[in-house]
Amino acid sequence: MVRPYRPADADALWRLKRAFELALATDTGDDTKEATYRDKLDDDYRRSYLDWVDRCVDETPRAVQFAERDGEAAGYVFVLPASLSHIWDAAVLNEIFVTEDYRGTGVADDLLEAALALAREQDLPLDRIVLDVDPDNARATGLYDRWGFEPWGEMVARPL
Repeated sequence: MVRPYRPADADALWRLKRAFELALATDTGDDTKEATYRDKLDDDYRRSYLDWVDRCVDETPRAVQFAERDGEAAGYVFVLPASLSHIWDAAVLNEIFVTEDYRGTGVADDLLEAALALAREQDLPLDRIVLDVDPDNARATGLYDRWGFEPWGEMVARPL
């Protein structure tokens, strides 16, 4: 079952978010990347992240949605509110994560369908949904390929 996030889910969402961030670091980087991601996941970041989630959910109640299986949070998806669509002139799939125990069980498909349903309801400059994915994340790129996502530009970054 996929359902909207509720404030009572904050601890579960933080556990999932933390696992998401650490998986990104270990699956697509070296020890330096892992340490950088791990170091940012402190109490201040937790408060800031959950406050931001609350603001997004206040604006768009289904911005964050949970997949529950066997009475526990199996994953989540986070689509930015339409007011932020001008970031990419499209719907933005900000985060999607499925716990290791539920990978390959259809949870990711359920979460993607929920994300697409929300995105279809948004008033967008362009009729598309975008996301940032590390090309070294084979599991994620395989999922997005299966769902018909295609490259659309390339993100570059540099230290501040």
